[in-house]
Amino acid sequence: MAARLNPLTTLMAAAAVLVITTAAASWAVSLAVAAGAVLLAAAAGTVRRVLLAAAAIVVPFWLSLLLIHGLFFPEGRTVLASWGPARVTAEGLSFALEMGLRTAAFVLVLMVFSFSVRVPELVAALAARRVPPQVCYVLASTLLLAPLVAARLEKVRQAQESRGLVVGRGPGSRAAAIRLQMVPLVLGLVHDAGTRAQALDARGFRSAGPRTSYTEVRDSPAQAAFRIVALLLAVAAIVWRIAESLSAGSVSAGSLAALSLSALSLSGLSLPVGGPG
Repeated sequence: MAARLNPLTTLMAAAAVLVITTAAASWAVSLAVAAGAVLLAAAAGTVRRVLLAAAAIVVPFWLSLLLIHGLFFPEGRTVLASWGPARVTAEGLSFALEMGLRTAAFVLVLMVFSFSVRVPELVAALAARRVPPQVCYVLASTLLLAPLVAARLEKVRQAQESRGLVVGRGPGSRAAAIRLQMVPLVLGLVHDAGTRAQALDARGFRSAGPRTSYTEVRDSPAQAAFRIVALLLAVAAIVWRIAESLSAGSVSAGSLAALSLSALSLSGLSLPVGGPG
């Protein structure tokens, strides 16, 4: 899937889905988006990695939602159970379920995108659009951060085991091993960051002027049209949400600014992308 599509097409699709899901504010839409993301991951053969990575983020968030909103929801009226100041209310559980499903949909969509996109092609496509190289580097580093940390942690573990570190099966032994591995892991990542910065400076990373790329990013009129349609759908969802909030008198200036910023950022992804210059 990612090899045949321009990376900006998949990025635009993911961004539009997230905007529409936010504007809909419906647990049914969030559930449908999450199920669709799982099906796409299964079709791409990355469902196990996507679910494991998403679970590491979503499960702690779900627990915090259940604890905060399930037990201490101030707008709750239908009390199901109570223990002193803690009250389990139907409204709190409903709010926690809606927010949990929406967060799960967000995380799953972003995980499917991150596990399917080819980072060099994405950087080349953004560079062809004259996006500042600093922005391209930050985006690429974000997508490659988890594999980089996992590879560095594996090297640290192998080095410590070769020096006699024995990791048992109990949680105490694993916790002690993690504590011993964190210091060399952080120091190694900081050293890698300094080395990478020197390499980028030596290659004229911040220099102005025309740039070339060895990576050829394919595009087609159909993909350009799809990006425009996705943009229009996302903007329509934003306008509908703002109009509904204004009619209800519940929209704030911060919400208007956030929705307007979303529309502007989406518009920057929707235009056709040519080959790298």
